[in-house]
Amino acid sequence: MTTSAGIGDFRPVERAREQKGWFFTDWAVSAFQTTVAGVLFAPYLIEIAKAAAVDNRIDVLGLSIAPGALPSYVITFSTLLSALVYPLVGAIADRTSRKPDLMTGFAWAGALCAGLLFFMTGDNWWFGSIMFIIANLCAGAAVVVSDSILPLISTENERDRVSSIGWAYGYAGGGLLLAVNFLMVTFADQLGLGTALAVRLSMLSAALWWAGFVIIPWRRIRRHEPADVEDVSGGVVARSFGQLFVTLRELPQYPVALTFLLAYLFFNDGIQTVISSASTYGVEELGFETGTMLGIYLLVQFVAVGGAIFFGRLANSFGTKRVILGGLGGWMVIVVAAYFVPEQTLLPLLVVAVGIGLVMGGTQALARSYFSLFIPAGKEAEYFSLYHAMDRGTSWLGTLVFGLVYQLTDSYRPAILALIAFFVLGGGLLALVNTTKGIEQAGNRVPDRA
Repeated sequence: MTTSAGIGDFRPVERAREQKGWFFTDWAVSAFQTTVAGVLFAPYLIEIAKAAAVDNRIDVLGLSIAPGALPSYVITFSTLLSALVYPLVGAIADRTSRKPDLMTGFAWAGALCAGLLFFMTGDNWWFGSIMFIIANLCAGAAVVVSDSILPLISTENERDRVSSIGWAYGYAGGGLLLAVNFLMVTFADQLGLGTALAVRLSMLSAALWWAGFVIIPWRRIRRHEPADVEDVSGGVVARSFGQLFVTLRELPQYPVALTFLLAYLFFNDGIQTVISSASTYGVEELGFETGTMLGIYLLVQFVAVGGAIFFGRLANSFGTKRVILGGLGGWMVIVVAAYFVPEQTLLPLLVVAVGIGLVMGGTQALARSYFSLFIPAGKEAEYFSLYHAMDRGTSWLGTLVFGLVYQLTDSYRPAILALIAFFVLGGGLLALVNTTKGIEQAGNRVPDRA
């Protein structure tokens, strides 16, 4: 049996098998990202911190903090720490053929810490905070390695389709488990559990889901030998730092990739801020109940499944860059529409939610596959670590603008509208990206549609 070109070329079959396994990396980790990080951890941590508070304050490393602010500090610390750690993770991953093992190791470590959140009871908010920080850090590291596998298991022409299906799997898996946990928490008393136990069981289920389903890609993805590894001496950490320094020094040689990264920082920050602020906007500005907004969250998740696949097909017909730009135009329409949604009027809110679902998965999935075209062979994990590290390192910009505009106007409507600036800036920078030139600079093959 041969894998050379011709009648005996089995490479497409091997890639298809790996791709089907890789889809489950998004399916697995999304359970943690939605059920734990997205919905349940923050409000439950606040309740635990309140139990330990004295005069509505807890002591955090000598600082007096209100329990309601604790999740923001925990998530911010985890985010900034990840921005420092991920580049090293990428450098280590690019020096080994065992990327699936590394990805799975991070996933299992993160799932273990997420599962230990089940024991966050009483007033032990310190324990819960530390476990979440580690779990969140491991989740991001697993995603860095997972994303770096994408160029290894797909050709340039397959990249958009594979990335889009992966995002769709993520939304479907995360949404499915969240729906089950939503029912369990909602009907906790009828089930004889109580809300606190239902929340803890939900977080435990996300950990088990994550740890269990990551076995599928671990078993199906081959161990690809690293390419173009830098000749640096020392132990594994020293060699990885050496490789990272070489990559950073060479990065200016790929100006198109840098331009796209800058564009991504702006428009992705806008996307993340809309997503993270949607619940606050719906409850505080539009007057909906928290349960209604959770239902809207689930609607967005499931619409995003079709949206990701739809955008992947559009990219195959019209080119990835054009479709991403179209998606950013859609985001601009969404924030304008959200500004005009009347209070306690459900139908317009549902229309906005469906719009978010359609463009959310598509723009993020295509951004991932588009960026992969600008990565030189052998640098996949390092470049994706910079992709995620820069994303997390600047993820406070959108929320800062949102908060400042609200503080100045005392209304969330101009705050949500102000986010249009991120899509305008990101789209303007993306329009400057010369796709063909960037792909050629990286030494990759230009796909039929880009």
